[in-house]
Amino acid sequence: MSITRQTESQKQYNTSMKVLLIDDDVFLRDMYATKFVECGHEVEAVDHGDKALSLVESGHDFDVILVDMVMSGMSGVELITIVQNKGYIGDAICIVLSNQGQQADIDEAMAAGATSYIIKAEHIPSDVVTEVEKILSANQEGK
Repeated sequence: MSITRQTESQKQYNTSMKVLLIDDDVFLRDMYATKFVECGHEVEAVDHGDKALSLVESGHDFDVILVDMVMSGMSGVELITIVQNKGYIGDAICIVLSNQGQQADIDEAMAAGATSYIIKAEHIPSDVVTEVEKILSANQEGK
């Protein structure tokens, strides 16, 4: 799904993103996907790491892979490690979006290759979109 109007947020960060959102909680997954789409971004939302892995293995192109830490079957860290080690994601960045907020969890995700870590309980959905836009923009400027 693609929206062509440019939101204020996109004007500020000059970016429209293709997001792969992985979360096994259907309510949260749908809520975040809806918020990203409302802000003019394309979203592919899946419920577990195996589906996400299939998408990136088959060549789907994303700017951001937004992944929960705790999921059935494959953890967020496991998914990040696989896609980083196999080079499946090109220039995409991995951002963890999780309620796991312990420093050990954050350190583990960053060591696996996450660009950033957002704690769900500390951000309303629209703030998550803005934060992801900022992270992507900063990452693109740093290249």
